[in-house]
Amino acid sequence: MQLELLNEQGQATSKVDAPDTVFARDYNEALVHQVVVAFQANARQGTRAQLDREMVKHSTKKPFRQKGTGRARAGMTSSPLWRGGGRIFPNSPDENFTQKVNKKMYRAGMAAIFSQLAREGRVAVVDSISVDAPKTKLLAAKFKAMGLDSVLVIADQVDDNLALASRNLANVLVVEPRYADPLSLVFYKKILVTKAAIEQLKEMFA
Repeated sequence: MQLELLNEQGQATSKVDAPDTVFARDYNEALVHQVVVAFQANARQGTRAQLDREMVKHSTKKPFRQKGTGRARAGMTSSPLWRGGGRIFPNSPDENFTQKVNKKMYRAGMAAIFSQLAREGRVAVVDSISVDAPKTKLLAAKFKAMGLDSVLVIADQVDDNLALASRNLANVLVVEPRYADPLSLVFYKKILVTKAAIEQLKEMFA
């Protein structure tokens, strides 16, 4: 598989050879779906909680008399049948949403995503990417000159200047290969990979 090599103006100057084991795999929709869903599920904290009838703030006074009103009898306003009452089976704050994905499946899923993005022309290569100072406007001007508004940059090494310059840009994420995740690959419109990062991706996902 050959990927386009972009210059600082976003123009393709030549082609770069990329490993077929990462960028020319068949697309497995079911596997990609499983990997993305598992990543989202594993990111959940599981801290949501609901109140039962003991925990809700209420009065223990009987709302109205037992008989003669024509209404169903009620003892207190914390009843789950009442608006604002407690839940019968509340969600506990220690729920576990994690899903297990084998390493072999994860590597195959990531390679399938990279391969599909390469076929769609959404993956490109740059020699390197850096900024002289930790200024957001410098990096924003660089991406604007390249014609990119939504980009995931996978750099072989992210220094402090690049990390600080990119963290306040909307629709821009700069990561090292080990931090590339399936959700970000699917979300961003363009994926920029440095030449040195290609070898790291090959070691991780081939």
